[in-house]
Amino acid sequence: MTMSTPSPQSIHSGLWLASQLALGGARCIDTGFAALSKELPGRGWPTGALIDLLLQQPGVGELRLLGPALQALAPHRIALVQTPHAPQIIGWHQNGVDASRLLSVRTATSADAAWAAEQILKSDSCAALLLWQRHLRKDSLRRLHLAAQSGNTLFVMLRPLSCAQDASPAALRLSLTPAAGGIDIGFIKRRGPQRDEPLFISLPSLNLLHHAPVDRRTPAPAAVGSVLSELVG
Repeated sequence: MTMSTPSPQSIHSGLWLASQLALGGARCIDTGFAALSKELPGRGWPTGALIDLLLQQPGVGELRLLGPALQALAPHRIALVQTPHAPQIIGWHQNGVDASRLLSVRTATSADAAWAAEQILKSDSCAALLLWQRHLRKDSLRRLHLAAQSGNTLFVMLRPLSCAQDASPAALRLSLTPAAGGIDIGFIKRRGPQRDEPLFISLPSLNLLHHAPVDRRTPAPAAVGSVLSELVG
């Protein structure tokens, strides 16, 4: 009598075949883009994990890409650490995020920014954390990775595309490059089969989104750093 081979998921939810996307083990938030969700383990952005978005340059559409997930986490707080550009509250509103939910932290050094992000993750006080960094020490990356696993925060680190060549403990690493009408997403690392072709995602134009009344109240202050009165767009 021939015995059938059990599926990896029947042994443990965290196991999967190399030819398939991992399905179990992590809570995920729908990306809001069906084509992208289909290509991600768990069919969405994983929470309680480090996500590495590697940008050709800031402003290629990364916030519009994250917009649906950040909207879905309402009314909980969103922490922004070391934002790279001048504040644009109206841009956040056009992206569907109320500015009163935003907590902005600025620090003097990248090491301080990593420390602030680690404290936010450990406290599990924000539903999402976006951290802008250029280069991080390996030990800082490991600390952030472990801190992310201690809670359920949607943790996204935004770094230059040049960091793609560096090793990272991130569960998911995607490259974002601009394309006409949207962005091309490259799959550098995911729990599943390798995908060599980039995925094009059409992004909504901010000036076509619904214009909600703008709340210009200053975001809640952060104890871990000086706070901008307005936040990056």
